[in-house]
Amino acid sequence: MYHGIGSPISFHGGPVMDNRSSLWLKQAQGENKWAKDAFGSGNWALVCFLCQQTSEKALKAIAFSMGVTQVRSHSTFEIAESLGINGELADASRILDQYYMTTRYPDALPGGVPCEMFVKSQAEEALRLAELFLLRARAELDDG
Repeated sequence: MYHGIGSPISFHGGPVMDNRSSLWLKQAQGENKWAKDAFGSGNWALVCFLCQQTSEKALKAIAFSMGVTQVRSHSTFEIAESLGINGELADASRILDQYYMTTRYPDALPGGVPCEMFVKSQAEEALRLAELFLLRARAELDDG
């Protein structure tokens, strides 16, 4: 875990289960539901973005349950790395981080706009990866 200068998180000490962690998890679960709804409509770029958001918020729920006081990043990879989370979730965060900007801005991708460039298989993978973060957050908060 890295909590030094330049770390995206501020840490004040031991584990604290406050209301913030449960609120962040609840929002992550809500955004995951939105992603599933968007999948049913074929909005692949939106699904991918919402899955990145689901994962980011699930990680922030974990961070707050550990006593982190502030998270200054939207990068799931940076947050996971700062929390000492690696393995499958670190790999998943690398994939999902690619959807933070490219799914929303019309000039983020060469050759087309996000609503035309993302495909169903990306959305399927994003949903699967986001679920990994939700499972981890639920487990961490249940233990807290």
